[in-house]
Amino acid sequence: MRAIKVAVPAAFLMVGFLLCTTSSYGTQEYMKKEKDKVKNCMTCHGKVEAKENMPKNLTEVGKCYAANDHSLAKCNVPAPK
Repeated sequence: MRAIKVAVPAAFLMVGFLLCTTSSYGTQEYMKKEKDKVKNCMTCHGKVEAKENMPKNLTEVGKCYAANDHSLAKCNVPAPK
């Protein structure tokens, strides 16, 4: 009985944690790849919003990056401050 009293809340906690965490869609990989050209997320995104809205608020640099197979080689990126 004691094991059930511990296991059930632990299971709920684990399921809740798994449901609340989401994948990062490779943003850290993109930042590492372009680390010499990009200072922060605001280079490609107009403002920070909920994760599902981030692809919709791209700047011109972000749109260029997405259109060129996730490469800044052809994009006019302002120098990091």
